[in-house]
Amino acid sequence: MTLLSYAYRIVSNFVFLGLVYFTLNVLGQYSQRATVAILLLVYAAMHAFSAVRSFYFFQRIERLEGETRRLASAAGEGPNSAASRKQIVADVTGLRHAGEIKSYIDLLFLALVILLCIAKIVTN
Repeated sequence: MTLLSYAYRIVSNFVFLGLVYFTLNVLGQYSQRATVAILLLVYAAMHAFSAVRSFYFFQRIERLEGETRRLASAAGEGPNSAASRKQIVADVTGLRHAGEIKSYIDLLFLALVILLCIAKIVTN
């Protein structure tokens, strides 16, 4: 299921990149193309800022995972509670890792969109 979510993220970002490319190529006048490119740059910058900010969130989750492991080993409760905590921590670790990979995919395609927009602004 994780690989399917990565594939969906890649396909949806590729479709967005394709739409940006064709939109900027269809517009004939430079002023229209530059206006659309600037608006897309603003959108991409806001989305990239959100993706970078999510890394801070993932870093906090990673710290919480470490604290949970440390506290679970120090608590010394029964084997059933320790096993369930380990399972919860493993699930959270998997979700955090998947979220980080998705953020990297988003940043890659946003960088491509930014480069395309800058290229269309600079060239006539």
